[in-house]
This record gives sequence, structure tokens and C-alpha cells, in this order.
Amino acid sequence: MNDATNRFSRLLQCSPAAILMLATPLLAACAPICGVVNSWSACYPDIHGDDSSAVHSEIDEPPAAEHADAVDRARPFVRALVVEENLPGLSLAVGIAGEVVWAEGFGWADIDERRPVTPKTLFRIGSVAKPMTATAVGLLHERGLLDLDAPVRDYVPSFPEKEWSVTTRQLMGHVAGVRHYGDDEELLYMRDHCESPLDGLERFADDPLLFAPGTRYQYSSYGWTLVGAVVEAAAGEPFLDVMQREVFDPSDMRDTGLDDVLRPAARRTHLYWPFADRNTRYGVEHANDADNSCIQGAGALLSTPSDVVRFGLAILGGRLLRSETLDMLRTPLELESGESTGYGLGWFVRSAPSVRRRRRRYSGTVEARLVASPRS
Repeated sequence: MNDATNRFSRLLQCSPAAILMLATPLLAACAPICGVVNSWSACYPDIHGDDSSAVHSEIDEPPAAEHADAVDRARPFVRALVVEENLPGLSLAVGIAGEVVWAEGFGWADIDERRPVTPKTLFRIGSVAKPMTATAVGLLHERGLLDLDAPVRDYVPSFPEKEWSVTTRQLMGHVAGVRHYGDDEELLYMRDHCESPLDGLERFADDPLLFAPGTRYQYSSYGWTLVGAVVEAAAGEPFLDVMQREVFDPSDMRDTGLDDVLRPAARRTHLYWPFADRNTRYGVEHANDADNSCIQGAGALLSTPSDVVRFGLAILGGRLLRSETLDMLRTPLELESGESTGYGLGWFVRSAPSVRRRRRRYSGTVEARLVASPRS
């Protein structure tokens, strides 16, 4: 996606720093599955054929005149990507100068039913939810309702006492020692349902910390589930209500909400996984429909590329957080050894070369720049 973003930047005649783009293939990243054949499984080795120009696409409204030529030149690249990677479908959105200038869906949201991907098709956005949750934390911090360096048990007393005290800042930076989920807890097979992040603590809360907080970096979506419980407690209302009022509505995110398998959204994609070794060129299969509701705060959201771009535009435009708060969230933490983690509070921080100087690039998760994945 880095290469794709740079190529779109050139096509749209703006620098990568001025463009926000999310392209979400209709896939569920998962453990490799090879040669599985059963009553619900089907392999699709060649979804679109060889003619990329024949890939179906749908758009709600044409791009503005000043971008029309660039979009026309970009579409063949997108169609070729869908065919080359044998993707069931792909949706993308591009934002420039504070607005979404192009949103289009390519391919199929359901292969068998030939249900097309549109700009309104809902995808699982995985760990892109983390910077959104971090925004809610930043707002509560600005209002004096949440002390990032206070023991997390001040907000969530049901979280058991550990060998070391844990803070919200450490949880957000993946340096708290809370474990990540293991292979035997693959989210694609989760069947538990949680009404709030607090319910999701049962899976890991009694486990010991893996290390003294601040001494190591280890990515942990369970840690961010605890952050979701902190947000709920500090705000004094349900986590999703906080997110809707404080983040989604101010960002004009019209199509973002909980991926609730008990009440599935009509416009959600069907989920597929790569048939072999994560490589879609060998075909894709139907994916089990996991319940991700127990990782609210870390993931569990459905959205569209347009909404994710709107969130990015709101962040860049200063409509959600004070500049000093955003700087805090996007400053990499340092371990006790002095080593940088390369991760702030909900944001990966990377350096990208430019013609004049190196620029910093921020992302919610490395995978989420390309894949809308339930693996958070």
C-alpha cells in the first residue's frame, strides 16, 4: 500500500503528506488454511478472469472536474491490482485538502451472489480502531477526566492487581506487559459476545503480566480492550456511545459502528480468506464469521474507506484534538533502556523520505493500510 499511495499521489498531483487513502480488499487475514473442503467451503481460483478492464466497479458520485482525469488514469491500476491479487473486491477512498475527492468500489462483496462492492460497503477495519479509541482518550485527558499515568485500577477496579502497577499510557503504547491473544484464540473462531469492553476482560485479566511495564514492547490488542474499559469508566457511559458522540459524529463518519454479528449490518461484506499461505492467487474460501465484540477499543468496528479517510482528515484538520494532544499521541514511547518503540499511543510512527526532507508517516496499524482484517 505504500507504493500504491505514492502512485496515487503522483496521479492526483499532490504530495503523499496531503493525501489520505484507504483501500480495503475484501479479505479476512487469518492463519493459513490449505486444502480445506467441506459443506460450507468453496475455492475461487480465478475470480475475475484475465481482463482487468472488465472488473465491475460502482461509484456514488463522480469526482470533481479537477480530479477526473487523474481518477480515470488511476482506475486501470486499481482494476489490475484486483486481478493480479485475485481479490474478491476492493473499496477505496482518497481525501485531499479536507474532503473525500474519490470513493469507488471494485469487484464483489459476495462472489456467489454477485453483490458488488460500493463506496457504502462495510468492512472490518481491524486495528484502525486503535487511533480512534486513542482520540477518545485524548479528549478525556484534555478535559481532566483521565490521567494517563494513574494506575489503571483507579478506573477499572475489577482488573486484578498485578505484580506491577499498569497505566493507561503503558497500555496504549504496548509496553504494559498485557499479553496478546494466542493462536488458539484466533479471532475468526470467537463465539463469545460482549456488550462492553469490560466484559471482554474475562479472557485475559487473570493472567500475569509478561514483563515489568516500560521494559519491553509487545503488541497487545487485549491491552487496548482494557483501554476501552478505561474510556467507558472515565466518561461514565458506554464505550460505543462515547465513540459515536466524540469521534464519529464530529468527523462526519456516517457509516461506522460495532461489527455486531447478532444484528449484522445489511451492507457488510461477506468474508473470505486466502486459500493457501495467505496468497489469494491460489483462490479464496468462505471465512467463519467471528464475533469480535469482546475487543471493543482494540477493534470490532465496521466502516467504509470514506469514513476512515474522514477520520484522518478530521485529525489532520485539528477538528478533534488540540495540537499538543495529537503530538503526544504520535510521539513514540521510549523503553527504560532508552530505545524507541516506534509506536506512540495508538499510532505507528514511521519516517518516509521526501524530496526536501524526511517526513513522518502515521498509521493505525501496518496491516490496515492495506487489509481490512479482523485480526486486530
